[in-house]
Parts: sequence; C-alpha cells; structure tokens
Amino acid sequence: MQFVRYLLWPFSLVYGCISYLRNLCYDFGLFKVYEIPSKSICVGNLSTGGTGKTPHVAFIANYFQDQVETSILSRGYGRDTKGFILVSDISTANEVGDEPLFYQTIFKHKVHVAVCENRKVGIEKLNQLFPSNELILLDDAFQHRAVKAGMNILLTDFNALYSNDYMLPTGNLREWKSGRNRADLVFVTKCPEMLSESEKKSITKQLKFPENKVFFSHVKYADLKPFGKEITSPQKVLLVTGIANPNPLNNHLKKNFDVHHINFNDHHAFSLKDIEEIHRKFDTFANNNSIIVTTEKDFMRLKDVTTVWKLNEYPWYYQPISVEIDREEEFKTIINQYVNTI
Repeated sequence: MQFVRYLLWPFSLVYGCISYLRNLCYDFGLFKVYEIPSKSICVGNLSTGGTGKTPHVAFIANYFQDQVETSILSRGYGRDTKGFILVSDISTANEVGDEPLFYQTIFKHKVHVAVCENRKVGIEKLNQLFPSNELILLDDAFQHRAVKAGMNILLTDFNALYSNDYMLPTGNLREWKSGRNRADLVFVTKCPEMLSESEKKSITKQLKFPENKVFFSHVKYADLKPFGKEITSPQKVLLVTGIANPNPLNNHLKKNFDVHHINFNDHHAFSLKDIEEIHRKFDTFANNNSIIVTTEKDFMRLKDVTTVWKLNEYPWYYQPISVEIDREEEFKTIINQYVNTI
C-alpha cells in the first residue's frame, strides 16, 4: 500500500497544487463569489464522501423546520436530469437523486427541497419561489467556492479522519487539510457510542481545530422497515448497498445476523439485471428466516420499482438511521444564535 502511495504521490501533488491555486483565486477575489443573502449553513467535507452528510443535514432541518422557513439545496448526485428542480411528492430518484428524495420523503412540505448543480442559480430560484424563506441548507458544497454560506460545518469520519488522509488520488482528500480553516465547526461522525473524553481530546488535537468547536456524533439505527414480504424472526441477512461507506451498517447488522454483503458503487442506479442477480443470490440461502436489507438512501432508488421488479415478492427491508450528537444542546445554541441573529 505504501509503495502505491509513493507511485501516486506526484499526481496528488499536481492535483493539490491545482486545488490550492483555485482556492487562492477565491481567497483574493480573482474568482467571483456569490454571498448568500439569507441565512445559510453548508454541510460538507474535505474527502470524497461517506462522512454522513445526509443525516446531519436532516438533523439541522428537523431542528429548524418549525422555527423558520427552511430549504435544502443539493446538487442531486446520480440523477439523470440537469438544472434546477423543486423536489415534489411525485419526484423519482432518477429525476432528483436519492438524497434529495430522502429529504422530501421525511419532511414533506415542511421543508423545501431542490436540486441544482449551479448552487447560485439554485439559491436564486428558491428565493424567487419562496420569498419568505429564511434558511438555506447546502448539502455538500464545501468546495463550491463560487457560493459563500454564512456558516460552514465540516464533517470527518471517525475511521478516516482528514488529518490521517492524503490528497487524491493517493487518498480521498479533495483539497489540502488547511481547507479546514474555512469551517466554523467540525463534526467527527460515525463515532463509537462510548467514546472517552481523552479519546475526544486526542482526536481534536489531531484535527488542529479549536476544541470548543469540535463535536462528535454517532449513528442511531432504528428498527428495520419492510417494503416486501415480512419475516417474523430473521436470522440471516443479504445486505445490498450503493453508498460510499457501508462498513458501519455491515458491522451493526453483524451483531444480530449472519450477514452476506453485495456492495455497489455510491449512488448506484439499480437495474432489473441487478435485482434479478440479487434475488438469485438470495434464493441460494438454505435458511428460510432470511431477509434482504438495504439502506434508506438505496430504498429511495428502489421504492418506485417494488412491484414492477417483483421486490414485493421477496423479504426486502431498509435500515432507517439518524444521528445523536454529543453536546447537542451546545451545538443547537450555536446554530440557533447564527440563524436568529439579525
């Protein structure tokens, strides 16, 4: 592995230099920056993904949905369309992407959800459609320097801290670690539930970020939800994922089940052939108390084809998740002060 890093390092250096020069152009005003007129919070990361942005954006939106008129703007990764689209009850994952559809599904009409690859255009469209909108949450726009949010929250995975990572393609960093300086808060995500104070201090030191501005969160797993046949006492799981980092879910399920995993790329667009292969694999299981489990985001891409592709004839379930934040009230106080300060 170390030898491969040595081979890739020259490419990482070139990539890093380009990223550094690009950031300098924004820092010194050579590239135009659009400052969002309304209150805005960007949730992003330095790496290529898998840090848990979706449940953290959902947490913030859930906190503010009854306080101020709120919108979520995403690029809409994995969609087949382009331009601005306001996500509605009849939208599909192919049209808007799985994450925006997830937001729309859980918030309905309490939070406006839109997709647009050009964040400036997306923000302007949202403000035109909803003049009384008070807060815009930007999902994964930390490197989108053409737009400046009022607050930036940077996420880093407990098992892949940006402080231990390398620039692409040697590692997974999109920009140098110094990019953390643009953040107002840093979240260490996907932590073990029982993380000692000494471990937190050690991690904070590695991240080189003020201790009072570093928060820790862990994933909360709810009960599995069926969208196919229901099995009373499942013992074996065929796990099907199309997300950036399925390891935490895999490890969670292994605590209670015998797990076999089929892993697709992040934002994978499932085909009928994929589903048929999954069902063939499942049919080889000798244990009748077996189920197929997928993620909530993958479910967004599968729910519209449940009947057509005969998923309802198999015991398909999805795993709902949320996040629990250490020092939650302190975090809420910080974001509340920002949003409600004139």
